[in-house]
Amino acid sequence: MRKFFTPGWLGLHLIALVLIGCFMLAGWWQLTRAQGGNLQSWAYVIEWPMFAIFVVAMWVRMVRDELRGDTGEKPPVTPRRSAPYAEIDEGNDVELAAYNRRLARLNDEATRR
Repeated sequence: MRKFFTPGWLGLHLIALVLIGCFMLAGWWQLTRAQGGNLQSWAYVIEWPMFAIFVVAMWVRMVRDELRGDTGEKPPVTPRRSAPYAEIDEGNDVELAAYNRRLARLNDEATRR
């Protein structure tokens, strides 16, 4: 739990709290305007709290990722078994042979990742 009290995390907590407060205040302001007869403000009464909910959801996701140890790095890729290729009789077609070599190279690069 100490990692959530580092300067970076404290800044994120503060940003989340400020955003949630601002969004809820904006929603309250739009509610008072809507009650005064501004029909367009009714849409904003719903929109601003949804922004606050989004901030909460993203904050929860970041905390869960940190607790799981998710560093954002991709796990190592294990090589896949290559599918058997059908032998193609290229004959004297130079373009077809070059195209097939290019496809084989692209396939090899894709399986190495």
